[in-house]
Amino acid sequence: MAKNEPTTEKKYYSTEELQEFKEIILKKIEEAKRNLELLNAAVANDGNDVSDTSPTFKQLDEGRSVLSKEENSKLAARQQKFIKDLEAALIRIENKTYGICRVTGKLIPKERLRIVPHATMTVEAKEMQNQKRR
Repeated sequence: MAKNEPTTEKKYYSTEELQEFKEIILKKIEEAKRNLELLNAAVANDGNDVSDTSPTFKQLDEGRSVLSKEENSKLAARQQKFIKDLEAALIRIENKTYGICRVTGKLIPKERLRIVPHATMTVEAKEMQNQKRR
């Protein structure tokens, strides 16, 4: 490459690359929805009936059940957010803006997107953001 030639840095992912990411995201959404169903079922489940056991055990079991339901509710909320983030990534694929860092405008590396397909920032941009928060 000659000295005066501008570097042609890739700005967007190709249609084929976007299709690869779309398939990854659709699989993740399917898996996340199955996990969400399990969590919601666990929250809705009253657990074992302890009506015929001692009052002390009943109180302990009810306390454990409440804690478990709270944890499952938190996990379910996180799973719902994850699904929304993945669905937003699908919209970015349709708009052909998927994989572009919202801070730097640079392409997010494929390796990162394969691991975190809903990522909207490069690792560098994320680190800069975290340093500003400190």
